[in-house]
Amino acid sequence: MAKLGFTLIPALACGAAAIGLASPALAQGFTCPRTGGDLVFALEAKVPTLDQHTTGATQSRNVAMNVFESLMTRDEQMNPMLELAQSVTESPDRKTYTFTLRPGATFHNGKKMTSADVLASYERYKRIGNDRSILDIVERFEAPNDATFVVVIKEARPTFLEVFSAFTSPIVIIPKENEGALPLQLPIVGTGPFSFVEFVADSHAKLKRFDGYATDTRHADVVGFGGAKKACVDTVTFRMLTESGARVAALEVGEVHAVEDVPTIAQKRLAANPNVKLGRLENYGQLVTYPNFSAPPTDNVKIRQAIQAAMDMEEIMEAATDGAYKLNHALQFPGGNYYSDVAKDLYNQKNRDKAKRLLAEGGYKNEKVVLLTNREYMYMYNAAVVMQQQLQSAGINAELLVLDWPAALQTSTKPTTDWNFFYTGWITVYASGGAQSLRNLGDPSNVHKPKDNKSDAQFMRAWNEVATGATLEERKAAFARAQQRVYDEVMVIPIGTMPKVQAVRTNVENYKPYYIPRISNVWIRG
Repeated sequence: MAKLGFTLIPALACGAAAIGLASPALAQGFTCPRTGGDLVFALEAKVPTLDQHTTGATQSRNVAMNVFESLMTRDEQMNPMLELAQSVTESPDRKTYTFTLRPGATFHNGKKMTSADVLASYERYKRIGNDRSILDIVERFEAPNDATFVVVIKEARPTFLEVFSAFTSPIVIIPKENEGALPLQLPIVGTGPFSFVEFVADSHAKLKRFDGYATDTRHADVVGFGGAKKACVDTVTFRMLTESGARVAALEVGEVHAVEDVPTIAQKRLAANPNVKLGRLENYGQLVTYPNFSAPPTDNVKIRQAIQAAMDMEEIMEAATDGAYKLNHALQFPGGNYYSDVAKDLYNQKNRDKAKRLLAEGGYKNEKVVLLTNREYMYMYNAAVVMQQQLQSAGINAELLVLDWPAALQTSTKPTTDWNFFYTGWITVYASGGAQSLRNLGDPSNVHKPKDNKSDAQFMRAWNEVATGATLEERKAAFARAQQRVYDEVMVIPIGTMPKVQAVRTNVENYKPYYIPRISNVWIRG
């Protein structure tokens, strides 16, 4: 077997190649320059659940991934890396992956983590996990001894570890005794640097330092979602401040130490505030809307194509982000390995005449088109308002259904007639790249709710080829075919790419913006 480690994907392309672990011999872990205090972090939306196995919601990750850890995760550039695994070896036939566990990992209940816990975590995820189809390729799991976990897959798949380390709904490791927990009833016990204190719906979640945490000394600091992590503050309070003005005001007066999102309109003022530091992620998320294939009239492809043709993406993105956006038709961020110009002609058409012709071809009879949105994420709400106006101008009877974020998200999971388009931001889905960018549209996720819960066969063939293609060029060509099919069938409508601006008080040290709030290795000065 060949040992695998940090830069996994390039080495995997070479077969059984050895890969290093970010110069572990040079790393000294991380030491907090200062400890103590309660760091108050303001979230922009409500947290639906902390059962990380069962959700892909950003707000859940924002809190839960400071509590939980995974065997593998992603680095700063979203490449796969090891976390609770010390090493992984791949068999010559590329069907068996043997993980050696990092020594010293302990659960918040004081129990030492072993391969029995890892196996139980994967069994629970395979049964009820939000993204459980990624484990369909698995033939079996094994735990031959306390320090070894083995995954045997049914057939060689060059992208297996890329998929295995996916971060939208990560496979976090939980104690074996919690394997049978029902969805949304998981005790919040992990191996991370912070342990769970309390969760009050619609209000806050509180964490505290886990003194028994064994940091990953292979690294000198946090790296992406992994690396050397330590809790420098005593506690973290995540407050759900969904109104942007109140959130920014709380930061300005020092009521909170950090905010997840600073609206464009407030950024210039905060940049001039000597007590505040701003940080920016340029390609944070893609604003998308997707239709409900089970509800009329969006069960008719001609009606979906008419809606796609009527949309003016610049007008929508201007309203959604106050001008802070980039047009992006692709199912990848620009610069990604799978980025493609395929179907660009079907993006941002702004063609009412074409829309009206397609409506006539589809036999549209002024049926309601319900746009499901929320006010907590104002970019989603504003996008829905402008899209409603555009559709009405094209002769479509569009109306808004505005719920709070958890309720809107829950409604979107049901193939009911209550909604026709749902608005969201695809964040780690896009950033993860490859087949992960398409996962929400494939079986069994099927966010667009096809009537038989089976996604389009032509799309699925292309998606499977993205995962199984022997070379990067073959996988890129398959991705392009999948993207074309997405546009032809209007399975999702990409609207545009958004940056993310986060802010902290100047007495907060070492906070680095990322796809989730990384509270590890952050301390409060003075």
